[in-house]
Amino acid sequence: MALMAIFGTSLPAQASEIGQVAVMKQGDYQCETPGNALGKTGIRHEDEDFTILHASVYSVKGGRGIYLLTGDVIRFTSGPRKGQKFRRVSENFLRKTDANGKDTDMRCVRAVMNNQ
Repeated sequence: MALMAIFGTSLPAQASEIGQVAVMKQGDYQCETPGNALGKTGIRHEDEDFTILHASVYSVKGGRGIYLLTGDVIRFTSGPRKGQKFRRVSENFLRKTDANGKDTDMRCVRAVMNNQ
């Protein structure tokens, strides 16, 4: 009974810290780092690109895997990109994060009609 009381009170707090579970918009996500004013505005990194296929499945050249989207954090939980994390800035814009959860320069944008 005491264990149920402990777990019962801690679960809602954990769930609220993690955020709502959701799925990302399907499509191709193209990744780049910033360029500079004297050259390209963005430097493509095609090896970082990925595709959201359906539900929680992603695909890259090396295979497929599963991701988990909770709140604004995307975690690749299996497959070739296992362990990578991103912060969702908007529905079509992601920022790769480092091991400490800090934003890196890598950004990935979902390809839509006006940015292909």
